[in-house]
Amino acid sequence: MLNVGIVGASGYTGVELARILAGHPEVRITAATSRKYAGQPLSQVFPNLRKRVDLVCENLSVEQLIERADFFFTAVPHKTAMDIVPQLLAAGKKVVDLSADYRIRSAATYEAWYQEHSSPQLLTEAVYGLPELNREQVTGCRLTANPGCYPTSVILALAPLLRNRLIAPETLVIDSKSGTSGAGRAAAVGTLYCEVADGFRAYKVGGSHRHIPEIEQELSLLAGEELTVSFTPHLLPISRGILSTIYASLKTTVEQAELQELYADTYRDEPFVRVLPQGSFPATQHVRGSNCCDLGVQIDQRTGRVIVLSAIDNIVKGASGQAIQNMNLMQGFPETTGLMHAPFFP
Repeated sequence: MLNVGIVGASGYTGVELARILAGHPEVRITAATSRKYAGQPLSQVFPNLRKRVDLVCENLSVEQLIERADFFFTAVPHKTAMDIVPQLLAAGKKVVDLSADYRIRSAATYEAWYQEHSSPQLLTEAVYGLPELNREQVTGCRLTANPGCYPTSVILALAPLLRNRLIAPETLVIDSKSGTSGAGRAAAVGTLYCEVADGFRAYKVGGSHRHIPEIEQELSLLAGEELTVSFTPHLLPISRGILSTIYASLKTTVEQAELQELYADTYRDEPFVRVLPQGSFPATQHVRGSNCCDLGVQIDQRTGRVIVLSAIDNIVKGASGQAIQNMNLMQGFPETTGLMHAPFFP
């Protein structure tokens, strides 16, 4: 059994890690940290874990963590992660980091969007953990940078088109909508029930969302050239889920059936990517609680554009589920272990 520690267990990604790992046959959770809830059972903080996770939240030093587990998920905010991860690696541990601290390869770019980076030497070593694109690199590495939720939905949607040079990258427009859990568990006026219910709004308009450099970095690698995208996120009055609708102009005449076949072939052997039949389109309620990404593609013949739609659960495939998928690869477990539960519905 692999002893696993969750650093930052009291947030939404932390509880989702605990929920999924509780049913993983190859691991045992041996540490769950939280400063706020130290001394309280995790199942008291999150009652859904009753009789599933028998752990008490602890405020542990890095030295104490090192003694408790061999593999760690750092589910903490950016900056906090970079204070912990180098010490865990130096002690011979493996890490999947769910913050943004190791996703951006350029320290200068990271610092322009976040803050000063205290361990830039690890940026070139960290593997960007989107298994469908980087499976070989993730396998056997010691540090995986788990992708952001919006980038996951966007990159999987666009990979077939960019790899095959079918779209004009300068025409990309990305319109994404997320449930309120994407903002985290900390209380904030903007995500209070009365501020969100019965409404729908954009935020971080005008190219200011911190996921933009991550999206552009990975899409540029796929396209083989530097890309700049127009990305606008929106807040949905739902608890979880992301729906991304992406528009681009086609560079050549392509038939709908050809695109459908391209997507089906690209993801045929991917256990968590589901390409929907022609004329069917993704919906957030069909991926809730799962590690699935549903994709739909449609040509707009009138405008010469292609529209790609992507739906994921932002806490699972957009965070904790994907992190466990990466752990499986890093440890040599079957990639789907603990993750093949169907979405819950309704």
